[in-house]
Amino acid sequence: MKTLADLLAEGVSGRRVLVRADLNVPLDGETITDDGRVRASLPTLQQLTAAGARVVVAAHLGRPKGEPDPKFSLKPVAKRLGELLGSEVKLAADVTGESAKATVESLADGEVALLENIRFDARETSKDEAARGALADELAAFADAFVSDGFGVVHRKQASVYDVAKRLPRYAGGLVLAEVEVLRKLTDDTDRPYVVVLGGAKVSDKLGVIANLLTKVDRLLIGGGMAYTFLKAQGHEVGQSLLQADQLDQVKGFLDEAAKRGVDLVLPVDVLAATEFAPDAPHEVVAADAIPADRQGLDIGPESRELFASKLADAATVFWNGPMGVFEFEAFSGGTRAVAQALVDGKSFSVVGGGDSAAAVRQLGLPEDGFSHISTGGGASLEFLEGKELPGVQVLED
Repeated sequence: MKTLADLLAEGVSGRRVLVRADLNVPLDGETITDDGRVRASLPTLQQLTAAGARVVVAAHLGRPKGEPDPKFSLKPVAKRLGELLGSEVKLAADVTGESAKATVESLADGEVALLENIRFDARETSKDEAARGALADELAAFADAFVSDGFGVVHRKQASVYDVAKRLPRYAGGLVLAEVEVLRKLTDDTDRPYVVVLGGAKVSDKLGVIANLLTKVDRLLIGGGMAYTFLKAQGHEVGQSLLQADQLDQVKGFLDEAAKRGVDLVLPVDVLAATEFAPDAPHEVVAADAIPADRQGLDIGPESRELFASKLADAATVFWNGPMGVFEFEAFSGGTRAVAQALVDGKSFSVVGGGDSAAAVRQLGLPEDGFSHISTGGGASLEFLEGKELPGVQVLED
């Protein structure tokens, strides 16, 4: 796999370099509420501009339906990226159209242009290889080399991730290299005890990764909305809590497999049971096996927080993906904070698996350097740990 260092050694002054970045940030209107992914893209862009490259950035935002949608414009991202780089980032008004061509042509050495949201073009995510290839041809015409630096999308076989890499000299950016190196530490010869903490809303999002991790970990801690399907599978009342009834048989299988393999599968012993899903909802602490029929669990309780922290205290390696409760509501953020604090206080090699977990770390004001690594790619991290091949990485290795 050729890397950014190889490209820089070859020389990039005056050359156009297409960078696939992951700038998919959360927005409130036009305000970026967490710029972590923008900041993570900086090192690669700074190295290229310092070396005199003319940098063309492709990225997506949200899930537009293959056509322009003002609420998914990259305009706020271009503004923030320019602030962080200390120089203007030119934003094209389209993906590969006349504005994009003119914007790319106008670049001087050391300047950066951002193409408009790549998913405004339906060919980006098309299942039709020829359609994706046509878009990749147009993107490739903008550059002399391609740098893959958007780890959050390398699990997608998309035009700007996979197909364009087949059409240009291709290199792995620093972010992709760092992410893959970290995740390999979680799958190859991992230091033990190895503990994984999973949260978030749905068990169905993590079926593959749970099945694979049960063959590798010493402890598996389950919180968040997905915990209630596990509790129900054990025969407990979960009231109005989030429940995936169609996954109960699968989850019973996980419980049996954990017991057979000697994996310590840890569930909440108490929860904060609220009258409704709202930030100011009245709530009380109840035993996890006795949630009232008219209540819903919105966070793990104080005993569960202590239990989870104790299970993390002696860990050598920890992977954490998914909040323990509705951390966006202050009243129900304590469980997520407790897990995060346990990792900060511990001595483990700790990896925060992107997505809501990374957002929670920043929203709760915890020190980012208190963790060994905060991933920029939730889905990509999970698929790697599931044992799947990541197309955007595989194409760099070919």
